[in-house]
Amino acid sequence: MQGSGPALVLVPGLACSHLYYVRLQRHLAAHFEVWAYDPPGHGLTPAPPGAYLDAGSLARHLAGWLRATGLMGVPLFGHSQGGEVLLHLASTSPDLASHLVLCAPSGREETAPTARLLGHLLLDIRHERPGFLMRLLRSYVRTGVRRSWKLLRAGRHDVTFRLAAQVRSPTLILEGELDRVVRRDALLRLSLLLPNARRVRIRGGGHALHDRQAQVVAHTVTAFVQGRPVEQVEDTLARVRGKAQGSVKFANPKEAEEESATARLLRAVE
Repeated sequence: MQGSGPALVLVPGLACSHLYYVRLQRHLAAHFEVWAYDPPGHGLTPAPPGAYLDAGSLARHLAGWLRATGLMGVPLFGHSQGGEVLLHLASTSPDLASHLVLCAPSGREETAPTARLLGHLLLDIRHERPGFLMRLLRSYVRTGVRRSWKLLRAGRHDVTFRLAAQVRSPTLILEGELDRVVRRDALLRLSLLLPNARRVRIRGGGHALHDRQAQVVAHTVTAFVQGRPVEQVEDTLARVRGKAQGSVKFANPKEAEEESATARLLRAVE
């Protein structure tokens, strides 16, 4: 736990842990009491063999942990598979999340097939900072190959999209402009299925935008949770960014037209 103020919880992605949230946690700590949660079998939290191998069971553990620590009704931030877990949680336990931040959320319909996904991860990871890669490697070693592979395979059969319409928490979807892992069209569709969602693309961000663009992500999240229009964050970033990489990129008229067309298609399908 780091910082002071209202609580905010960070939920890591597949086979990851609190270790890869170091930079983001430091920036968020200026405004929040930031808790970095380790799911069962990840980081410092043990898990029985064969247990907690899908997003649904991980969400149930997270719900129990939030209640046990008294962190109910707080903002929750999830990266990649952590975003899947938060959608499961918010659809079944709406009292536990005041706000959701889904950072490059994964899921069966959001990602490429498994073999291609692994290739995209390798391509994406080349652009990350060495310090982040070392922490990522330490997290993977702690989780282990067997558990990581089973979690990855389980993600191919997840039902995240079916749960989106049941989520009532205000939701911010963060998308890395250069993300090779999560498909842009799928995040667009997810933002339309969620009843109260806003999608923001981080210019220059890859899949791990929470680390490489940690300052930009932190200011965007803070504006969202504090109830300020997310558009205003660009002015704030201009004052504080300095040499920080990345910036917020907002929808242009072409994107608005694309979203409108997708919305019409979804209504027709439903």
